[in-house]
Amino acid sequence: MRYNPFRNLGLKVLAVALATLLWLTVAGEHVVERTLRVPLEFRNVPHALEIVGNAPDTIDVRVRGSSAVLTRLQPGEIVAVLDVSGARTGSRLFHIRADEVRAPFGVEVTQVVPSTLALDLEKSARRRVPVNAATDGQPAPGFVVGKKTVEPATVEVIGPDSRVRQVAEATTEPVSIKDARTLVRDTVTIGVIDSSVRLTEPQTAQVAIEIWPAPVERQLPDVPVRWRNLSAGLAAQVSPTFTTVTVRGTSELVAGLRPDAIQAYVDLAGLGAGRYNLRVQVDQTERFGVDSIDPSLVSVTIR
Repeated sequence: MRYNPFRNLGLKVLAVALATLLWLTVAGEHVVERTLRVPLEFRNVPHALEIVGNAPDTIDVRVRGSSAVLTRLQPGEIVAVLDVSGARTGSRLFHIRADEVRAPFGVEVTQVVPSTLALDLEKSARRRVPVNAATDGQPAPGFVVGKKTVEPATVEVIGPDSRVRQVAEATTEPVSIKDARTLVRDTVTIGVIDSSVRLTEPQTAQVAIEIWPAPVERQLPDVPVRWRNLSAGLAAQVSPTFTTVTVRGTSELVAGLRPDAIQAYVDLAGLGAGRYNLRVQVDQTERFGVDSIDPSLVSVTIR
């Protein structure tokens, strides 16, 4: 079949017209340069090393291309990559070359600022630390925060050796105890305040916070002062024979206490005849606490 140059003439004319239009469009664009701030990625960090401090996460790059191409650039299309394989501990300098910056077709990277980056590297370390339950708000009036229970009680953290040794505890998200009157339970995320230290694996904690009625104080006057451990054959006289004891406990318990429920005494063990100024003691109990005793010293005569 003979070739017919006029076959599909319309399509050929259209193709030539489009090619001419495209050439004119491209030829009419100006080549420009711009400085852009782009993300910085660290590649091949040695497994046993950690970058210390706040390493930069962006750098400036100078790019060249047509104004239309540079205008259409989207965030993340240009990324600088720093290869730190073979790094050692200590303060080190790394070069960032223009050819290590990923850029789309039509964009040429001409300069990186800074072209040299200083990094501090340390050996990686692990350690177990206790978990502290953080709280938000205050209990209802008349109530106080009691015992806190966290499960797990400890977690393992990892990071640069110097930072790991400074971490005293991990913490939880705040547990709200606002206006609480009873036990509060919550499941919250565990974290570390120092951003250079992290958990070896993400964890949550089961937190239980006891809310107790706030203790109140009450003065109990005329509490008798007795003596104990007097040697055989001796007699003792205490002056004054009564004291005032200030106790602390729940309002229900303290309101029902009587003076004779308080066991105040002086210990005469090993003492012979004579006159002594002795400290008044009170038997310890889990039901209430003793804040003060007045007078706290009494005179004791032994004959």
